[in-house]
Amino acid sequence: MRLLSYLLDGEARYGAAVAGGVVDLTRRIGRDFSDVKALIAANALADAQEVIADQQPDYALDDLVLLPPVLAPEKLWCIGVNYAERNAEYKDNSDLPKYPSLFVRSMSSMTGSGQPLEKPKVSDQLDYEGELVIVIGQEGRHIPREKAWSHIFGMTLCNEGTIRDWLRHGKFNVTQGKNFDRSGSIGPWIVTADELDPRGPHDITTRVNGEVRQQDTTERLMFPFDFLISYLSTFATLKPGDMIVTGTPTGAGARFDPPRWLKVGDVVEVESSRIGVLRNTVAAEQ
Repeated sequence: MRLLSYLLDGEARYGAAVAGGVVDLTRRIGRDFSDVKALIAANALADAQEVIADQQPDYALDDLVLLPPVLAPEKLWCIGVNYAERNAEYKDNSDLPKYPSLFVRSMSSMTGSGQPLEKPKVSDQLDYEGELVIVIGQEGRHIPREKAWSHIFGMTLCNEGTIRDWLRHGKFNVTQGKNFDRSGSIGPWIVTADELDPRGPHDITTRVNGEVRQQDTTERLMFPFDFLISYLSTFATLKPGDMIVTGTPTGAGARFDPPRWLKVGDVVEVESSRIGVLRNTVAAEQ
């Protein structure tokens, strides 16, 4: 199933993307499960599958304003330096990392597929980072790797947009450059694990104005999905709807000489063949 969230007449709703459009689940089961996060927490995927069986779409996908699939996850974890050769891009002669780099983002820094990515007034260094996202379905703490896969509800995509010259405003953190309003995006939907085995392998490609900038596969992750779940759950309880943005391949704009920053009007597409395409156009901050 492909679960998505969207705006309709100013109201946040959710549904299932099917052939020909979207079946509205808010109208059918919204009293029991108010949004995608509530559906996940209630382990109610079967209810949604039963509801959409033989239903005709209520809306055309192109007529909807898409939102991130999970509107208010308790935690939005982001993993840095996770694909082979990513460490070498820093040109600091450092050893390969023993543990994942980690930071968090607020949902105000994310928008949905088809919505503008915002280039801020204070910087010309808006960059793209295409990434695969795992969505947690089952709560857990101290999860062993061999049980980690059962905690994944599904997968989606992220453009983990970054304001590069704001990454080092503080001495130790990257939080500022990773949390500008609407600088990144998540979507277009969650493909559930019963249709898309998270064990993969999964491909990931990022294009800017049709030009391939990033391309890789999860077979080359330094810290695979099951490791990330086990590691994060060592210190934090993972909750239904939490999202883990699992790292970007080589080829971000900052790594070119000279750097290739995103400009107003650029179209960024993040694609994985079994998930779909997350597409956004860059717009100036209003």
